[in-house]
Amino acid sequence: MRVVIIGGTGHVGTYLVPRLVEAGYEVINISRGQREPYHPHGAWKSVRQVVANRTAEEAAGTFGTRVRDLEPDVVIDMICFKLESAQHLVEALRGRVQHFLHCGTIWVHGFSVEVPVTEDQPRRPWGEYGTQKAAIEAYLLEEARRNGFPATVLHPGHIVGPGWVPVNPAGNFNPEVFARLARSEELALPNIGMETLHHVHADDVAQAFMQAIRHWSTSVGESFHVVSPRAVTLRGYAEAVASWFGWKANLRFLPWEEWKGTVTEEEARVTWDHIAHSPNCSIAKAQRLIDYRPRYSSLQAVREALLWLIEHNVVEV
Repeated sequence: MRVVIIGGTGHVGTYLVPRLVEAGYEVINISRGQREPYHPHGAWKSVRQVVANRTAEEAAGTFGTRVRDLEPDVVIDMICFKLESAQHLVEALRGRVQHFLHCGTIWVHGFSVEVPVTEDQPRRPWGEYGTQKAAIEAYLLEEARRNGFPATVLHPGHIVGPGWVPVNPAGNFNPEVFARLARSEELALPNIGMETLHHVHADDVAQAFMQAIRHWSTSVGESFHVVSPRAVTLRGYAEAVASWFGWKANLRFLPWEEWKGTVTEEEARVTWDHIAHSPNCSIAKAQRLIDYRPRYSSLQAVREALLWLIEHNVVEV
């Protein structure tokens, strides 16, 4: 079977493409050709690379045709962020593919009511990213149920892996937060540190895509959370990181209005986005229907990424 993956050199694709090749699929990767995978793997030698500017080709109305003309059995779209992009692709591929998989996000949920959140809870997203992703999900599942389009939507959490900075215990991407904990320096957290984050290792996301393909009959027309088994609180996360270096976390808690004055405007914006969502998602449906079995807990995934950051002097300890 031929798989076309759109955006296959990113976080998840770095792990997914080798899995596809090793499973015997013929793989074609469509990307802008501006980056290499995060980690080298011999499987990439057998991957056909197609360079394309999706935005420009969608504007010209030709991107869907380009994908269709590659004659895929399976299409995996890792980088669709607008409803119009999804609609354009579906119209081109209707009746031409066996399976279409879209990479969504747990941000489709917005505020949580009951936790852990299950996939059947009402969507209440906010912000451009979550709102668009929720619209794409609704459209694809409606196409699957009403018109037989073979779509599956996978919703990852905060993707983690060696090669990039994970969401840290302060809810942003400043690597100095990890460094402060490693050096037993004081770290201020917003509020009382009980908001949550829900990480997932990129390879576990790749596993979920593979399982969705293998379990076609139970994945088509469905959406699935793809996260670690449990979310972490900011406080518990900080305490765990400090313990890896032999320390007890030296934490201080500040009201939000005071805390945001201790960081940059961008860090405050990112932190607010994370703690306002405070994701905590169930994977019971993915376990039941596609046999998703994540290898990493949230903390195990972060620890592997942090070791890479230390080895490459991104985090100074």
